[in-house]
Amino acid sequence: QLVIAESGGGLVQSGESRRLSCTSSGLGLEGYGVGWFRQVPGKQREVVACISSDGERTNYPEPMKGRFTISRDNVKNTVYLQMDNLKPDDTATYYCTADPSFGGSCRAPEFWGQGIRVTVSP
Repeated sequence: QLVIAESGGGLVQSGESRRLSCTSSGLGLEGYGVGWFRQVPGKQREVVACISSDGERTNYPEPMKGRFTISRDNVKNTVYLQMDNLKPDDTATYYCTADPSFGGSCRAPEFWGQGIRVTVSP
């Protein structure tokens, strides 16, 4: 069983950066594509970024390009989401997800973390 946990959320000022981390227990993340999604109450959940199991491929929806960077360190069993120049509209609950396929991690991942709150103040 793959159990995912996010860390690094909290309150940040507009324009600042924050890095989220995603780790797992039970099973390692190294065999999975990993994605970051976010959701604002009342809005549809959206994908932020995803990365293949070997880290060679990444995918960002157009609105996320430029300020969000996904990376992974399989030795540390950790996937990161670097968020730069944060804006109040980035305030959301961010979820780390995993799927056996890269494509699945970007669309309909099988495994989800509990989510972590990021609040960006003006």
